[in-house]
Amino acid sequence: MEEKSTTIQKALAINLDNNKYGTIAEIGAGQEVARFFFQAGGAAGTIAKTMSAYDMVVSDSIYGEEANGRYVSRSRVQKMLNREYPLLVDRVADGRPKTSQYFAFADTVAARGYRSNRECHGWVGIQVQLYPGAEPSQIMLHVRMLDKSNRQQQEALGILGVNLVYGAFTHYRSPETLLASLMDNLTWERIEVDYASFSGPYFDSLDSRMIALQLVKLGLTSAALLGENHEVLLPAEALYKKNVLVARGRFRPVTNVNVDMSKCAKEEFMKHRGVNEDNTEFLAEMSIAENLSETGELDLEGFLIRAEMLCSLGYKVVISNYLRFFTLRAYLNRLTKKRLGIVLGVPNILDIFNEQFYEGMDGGILEAFGKLFASKTRLYVYPRVCIESGEVITTETLKVPDHLKHLYVYLLHNRYIVPLEQADSSVMGIHSKHVLKKIEEGDDECWKEKVPEAIFQTIVENKLFGYDSE
Repeated sequence: MEEKSTTIQKALAINLDNNKYGTIAEIGAGQEVARFFFQAGGAAGTIAKTMSAYDMVVSDSIYGEEANGRYVSRSRVQKMLNREYPLLVDRVADGRPKTSQYFAFADTVAARGYRSNRECHGWVGIQVQLYPGAEPSQIMLHVRMLDKSNRQQQEALGILGVNLVYGAFTHYRSPETLLASLMDNLTWERIEVDYASFSGPYFDSLDSRMIALQLVKLGLTSAALLGENHEVLLPAEALYKKNVLVARGRFRPVTNVNVDMSKCAKEEFMKHRGVNEDNTEFLAEMSIAENLSETGELDLEGFLIRAEMLCSLGYKVVISNYLRFFTLRAYLNRLTKKRLGIVLGVPNILDIFNEQFYEGMDGGILEAFGKLFASKTRLYVYPRVCIESGEVITTETLKVPDHLKHLYVYLLHNRYIVPLEQADSSVMGIHSKHVLKKIEEGDDECWKEKVPEAIFQTIVENKLFGYDSE
């Protein structure tokens, strides 16, 4: 295995390349990225200018005011890049070799303050000329800084910034390699990259949603949020001060049962005081944790196809690496302190009550339940028809292990587990595995009425899930 370069080695490699020349502008945590380039030596050959417009008035005088008053924002970094890159080229291009490749790096961050426990995050971006004379390409990141001290956060930001500058020049032909390199000399305990966008030459053909899934696959973040119209959303913004109802599943494919589950759960969720359509987000969530193919490779394209179908039905879609339900709940609770609901089928309750699921936890199932059923979190449970017997299994008839019965009854009677009693009996017996088998067999009559019409058309037209009309 090739040994990774240190941060100083990366900075020095850029400094010693006479064709690379750029500006570094930073707001909020000092000159962390620039510092590495100066420490490496030879920065005079690479750095045209560094600056830190720390004072808001000074920053506004240079880049303009922000309509929403937020300085740690994508809009702010975009303004910084849009000013610094053309200004650099205008000032120095006539006097430099035609082989020069220019860049402008910018970040604006809220690091840990002296007396503050606020969310520590930032926006980081670069406009970079990937070959001489080209229009600039752009990479934009949102990061969460997880270190406990301001000094450590500054260091981590500096390392990430150097990785981005180096990766933009070195790995631009392979965005996945570029993304993975962002964590060189860092660990996931220190920093999280939960949003990335690529634009410009070499990047025009990239699907931003696939980039988001790559972040999850590579472990740079735990979840990606996809919206309609091929949007990638920043979870912290999309779910801020929202009630959240999330349906967890594999959705291979989306069936009428999934639709009815969500419909019934929404009706129950809306009964809570202060919950309405305007302050609530309805999500569908899929986990990559147990969906590895037989070769050990993730079928990201398959996840994206399912996400598209869910988005077409009006959902926002979370793709996560969470296996346990309480970890999904913890993730959502970090994004919003409002009411949370998780929609699931009766069989999932048996998974939740499987104590082997919590091996390695000091408090076992009780610790897990304490995290899962924390304030304002409820499970909305849909009944199921047993294929073998035709019996309808509900929260009342479900059999959990004898030694956990009293715990189950407590959760049920106190409505931490909420039965969806208004379930549509005409679709209750639909099982996705059976539908998937019929799709693969091309037996349209046996599955057409079991999925939404739009989903049927999409599967047939695009020959999804092994469909073959022949």
